[in-house]
Amino acid sequence: MPELPEVEVVRRGLARWLTGRTVAEAEVLHPRAVRRHIGGADDFAHRLRDRTVQTPVRRGKYLWLPLDDGAVAALAHLGMSGQLLVKGPEAPDEKHLRVRVRFADTQGTELRFVDQRTFGGLSLHDTTPDGLPDVIAHIARDPLDPLFDDDAFHRALRRKRSTVKRALLDQSLISGIGNIYADEALWRSRLHYERPTATLTAPATATLLGHVRDVLTAALGEGGTSFDSLYVNVNGESGYFDRSLDAYGREGLPCRRCATPMRRSAWMNRSSYHCPRCQRPPRPTRAS
Repeated sequence: MPELPEVEVVRRGLARWLTGRTVAEAEVLHPRAVRRHIGGADDFAHRLRDRTVQTPVRRGKYLWLPLDDGAVAALAHLGMSGQLLVKGPEAPDEKHLRVRVRFADTQGTELRFVDQRTFGGLSLHDTTPDGLPDVIAHIARDPLDPLFDDDAFHRALRRKRSTVKRALLDQSLISGIGNIYADEALWRSRLHYERPTATLTAPATATLLGHVRDVLTAALGEGGTSFDSLYVNVNGESGYFDRSLDAYGREGLPCRRCATPMRRSAWMNRSSYHCPRCQRPPRPTRAS
């Protein structure tokens, strides 16, 4: 599933091509693509027509297009394989094209939502006073947001009584981080994924956040991480941060710090990649 860098790359592409354009027509080619829109496919297409797109916005892994005065927004969830592509009308339709949006201008490009696995989707929602689609009002700010509160995050970690990787993936606590970048930040921080959050000191949390931001910024600079052709930017191009990963996907390869073979462990129906030497597991607590 795309994480913050991948979604931000898409947002920037959409901002370049869509801001200020008015929708002439929306065509829903597969109803599942708009299943989160309560009114259904016809209502989605009708309500989107004649709306003017404002600058796209992102919070964590969620992306939306504010419409007209911003009271309504088109929310995009990319799921496992969703793609938002800007194409000329002469370009052949993609095999898994689900929604097409045409615009009332002469720029000659249209927006296409392509989704092979149909886990993603588009929907229209009212927005909160903060400008968020109401269905994602619970999503926390992400660590690249200037208003992200480091001290509040540390206090929340201490109260969470969880483990550090679970906390990093909790989108109500900190948004935008998924399995890949959690493993990368934990490796850089020398923290085991099962480290209890209650044991993190303020300096340790600050160090972790610093590495989280470094990893996300570096990935953003390289267009995100693409292990297959499913994640692409609006021009259909893949990112290449997968070449720079230090932990994720490197099972059996030498740790870039100490040369110990990297290990993959099953974790919450996912995998966690870590160095067994640099990232020591927490000591078991004694039973009372």
